[in-house]
Amino acid sequence: MAENTYEGMFLLDSGKFAASPESTTNHVLEILQKAGATVVAHRSWQDGKLAYPVKGQKKGLHFLTYFTMPAAGLEQVTRQVSLSEYILRHMVLKHPKVLFDAMVGALSGKEGTFRHVENVDEAPRPVRRGRDEEIPIDAIEEMEEDR
Repeated sequence: MAENTYEGMFLLDSGKFAASPESTTNHVLEILQKAGATVVAHRSWQDGKLAYPVKGQKKGLHFLTYFTMPAAGLEQVTRQVSLSEYILRHMVLKHPKVLFDAMVGALSGKEGTFRHVENVDEAPRPVRRGRDEEIPIDAIEEMEEDR
């Protein structure tokens, strides 16, 4: 079967995570591994007050994971998450390989994955397809006046 690349965000009970971070992390990773996933990167992301209570909890910790897995494993992950007392909610997104590699690189701190630009004018501009030159602002204003 083909391996797909996924990003998983798990909302964990922050009280249980604070009591035992290692066992809570291992619980999430075990769910993924039992479903046939290979976890590439993971980390706790944000801990804090939730916008609204989830399963009676007012605080939660977001746990971010990147993994590869056959699509058939998603059903098992969803079933196991619904039975978990540590996980309040979850969301899994399928990413193209290029985006997956960039996100894993950013999460693991590899340099050169993303380019930080201090001045917006220095940022590379997207190339317009089918055009060799920029449209002058005056021409745009004229088109808007003609409407």
